[in-house]
Amino acid sequence: MSEPQSEKLVPVRVSSIHDLARIAATIISLGQPAYLVRYNNSDGKKVYGIIAVLRDYYKLYGLPMLYYYIDSDQLGDGNYLLVKVDDQGEHVEVSKGTKPGWIAVPIIDLAEKPAFFPD
Repeated sequence: MSEPQSEKLVPVRVSSIHDLARIAATIISLGQPAYLVRYNNSDGKKVYGIIAVLRDYYKLYGLPMLYYYIDSDQLGDGNYLLVKVDDQGEHVEVSKGTKPGWIAVPIIDLAEKPAFFPD
């Protein structure tokens, strides 16, 4: 008999918006659609998150992961998280629009935290 799979979203807090940007940019560069969600937590801080599915992890195939970042940098209210890597390094910014040569990750504002997201 196989073990039951977890039915909950597994939260993983990343240490910077750059980490979240790398996850999203990697998903997009592999040809998969990706977007970030943004909502205000109970402390009034903006939370940015992306739901990804952890594949091929033993018997937890398809485990949903919520990678999230709590904004302490005052990133702003733009509609896109822009990511660019060049010989100068990694560049990440929140912007109202897109820029040529940058990976643009749409940000979707939620009216409230979904019930299945952790507190």
